[in-house]
Amino acid sequence: MKQQRYTVFVLFALIIASSLTSIGSYSWASRVVSEDMERALALALEEQQSDVISQDTIRTFNNHLQIAELRGKATLAVDTHGQTFRAYAHCSEATIFSLSDQRPATILWVLTGFWAMLMWYRRRPMAVGEPLVETITNGNAYGGLTYSEEDGRFFAADGCQVQLTPMQHQLMEMFFLSPSHSLTKTEICNALWPKKPDASETLYTLICRLKPVIEKHSDLKIESNRSKAYQLKIK
Repeated sequence: MKQQRYTVFVLFALIIASSLTSIGSYSWASRVVSEDMERALALALEEQQSDVISQDTIRTFNNHLQIAELRGKATLAVDTHGQTFRAYAHCSEATIFSLSDQRPATILWVLTGFWAMLMWYRRRPMAVGEPLVETITNGNAYGGLTYSEEDGRFFAADGCQVQLTPMQHQLMEMFFLSPSHSLTKTEICNALWPKKPDASETLYTLICRLKPVIEKHSDLKIESNRSKAYQLKIK
């Protein structure tokens, strides 16, 4: 389970790093583009010495642009709301993005994609009868059943994953983590149904459905002690 949290943490860290790198590159390019356009506009207006934006103004403006990719893409606009003449130069977000260096962000996004695919592959449900390929590490074995603490899955003696419902899985995890492999009825109900006043019938149904699954894939059985406690025992 710790490794699952670690992989999720790494995935989110990669997503954040990729996003921040991309945004940082865009912001830097936007600042450089704005400075170049403002400088070129100031020079064009100084040379023209007129408040009229004409084709000559645009041509002069483009000649003063140091970023060649902006020529023909940057546009001029005039603020007609104020009392004084004010001219502005601007370009599209797409142009700024194309001028930003997105290579580091692209590399990080590729790594993020590979990491997400790896997580999906490791967490995908194994088909019934599909043999276990990887070696079970940090495994807790008992009665022919192995609980892998690394990824939180149960495996039979033949290496196949035992398919359990989420509630069955949680109960079996509690049995395996208990030193005596026994649990009281109160412990189970408080852990699985903390908000339910009386979960006796629900627990009885869960145990009845879990028993044949466990007995089929292992040498274990679940015994009841006067319905006050349950123990996972070897047959």
